[in-house]
Amino acid sequence: MAKKPVTSRSGRFFKLAGMTASVAGQYAGQRARRLFRTENDEGAQSESYTRMADQIADTLGELKGAVMKVGQIASQTQDFLPKEFSDALEKLQKEAPPMPFEVIVEQIESELGKPVSELFEYLQETPYAAASIGQVHRARLQDGTDVIVKVQYPGVDESCDSDLKQLRMALKLGGLLKMPKESVDRLFAEIRERLKEELDYENEARNVELFRKFHENQPWVLIPAVAESHSTRRVLTMELVEGDHVSKVTSDRYGQDTINQIGHRIFTLMADQLFRFQCIHGDPHAGNFAYRPDGTIIMYDFGCVKKLKPEIVEAYRNALVAALNEDYEALDSYLIDLGARVGSQPAVDEAYYAMWRDILVVPFEHDEPYDFGESEIHKRVAAKTSTVFKYLDFFKPPVESIFIDRMIAGHYWMLKRLGVQAAFRTELQKYLEKASV
Repeated sequence: MAKKPVTSRSGRFFKLAGMTASVAGQYAGQRARRLFRTENDEGAQSESYTRMADQIADTLGELKGAVMKVGQIASQTQDFLPKEFSDALEKLQKEAPPMPFEVIVEQIESELGKPVSELFEYLQETPYAAASIGQVHRARLQDGTDVIVKVQYPGVDESCDSDLKQLRMALKLGGLLKMPKESVDRLFAEIRERLKEELDYENEARNVELFRKFHENQPWVLIPAVAESHSTRRVLTMELVEGDHVSKVTSDRYGQDTINQIGHRIFTLMADQLFRFQCIHGDPHAGNFAYRPDGTIIMYDFGCVKKLKPEIVEAYRNALVAALNEDYEALDSYLIDLGARVGSQPAVDEAYYAMWRDILVVPFEHDEPYDFGESEIHKRVAAKTSTVFKYLDFFKPPVESIFIDRMIAGHYWMLKRLGVQAAFRTELQKYLEKASV
């Protein structure tokens, strides 16, 4: 039996406040114990982080909304929080526990102004999917059109600001934030802005039409159309367009050639959005994409879309060119342009840049196919994260590019899970040349 959802602002506040007090108490106890401990301090700290992180992840998963969405973003951002916390939050990326059906029906009828029986021929009780700020139910319109209905959880939008303040306080008092205050301010301001957009389903409907226009000349991309008559700020109804989740893309239904073709198309989607449209799908996890054996890619969920400033795209492009060419002096300069490097600090050791370059550009280094299925880039990155502390004062996470990095990381994981074998060097080169035109 599902728990009664916490939808009131006061209920959410007290739930988060209780979590914050508990985490702060654990952190204070951990610091006190550290004064008297000399051995195995690192293991004890890791254990303490894991305990706090599990508690925070459980609370965020129950409350859903803004805090759960921040948890999902945090789980993908290793330089934002300790690894134990990112690991615990990974479960928020998976299917969220659903809201009771009566809560969903009440929200639909409140938003659309009619009984569900008048609006739909049927509305399936079992959720099609459940996520951080809403859940999706399969339905059929009275004219026979099969649709999915995305319903925002009650109270999520009104409590967004207070939720974020409480979460930030919990992370701070738990000693979990690893970024300077200025960077944390910028990150949370950007997350708040994206969340406000994502909580506005009318905005998402506009984004859907924008991306349908972007990709109108690419018949291998399918983006479901919006049913405007059944959509409002908190309810979004779209045509049902189905495909296989990445876990169903198996060798018995998809040959390696088809998987490689899908891989090239994923790369084209990513590069087009970054360099041509300068507007990116900001939530590229496995649940937002589906595939078909003819090589078609279906894209879902356009609540989190980030429009990029042309100068940011240009600086990103220049930094990529410099890294590929092993011109580390130029790379240092372009990272300052991008806002990633603190310009007042002296130049960064070229060997440091070379180390990261040699890890990250491997798929683009040669003209022969790279096997993403066997890739261990993520492990090599994780093994080097401790070196970041040496240059902590030299770099600041530029909010603009956090969403670009998130997009690239999300696509990397899709290519890996699909088992794509492809060479992207020539394709990337074309975008880097065109981007300056």
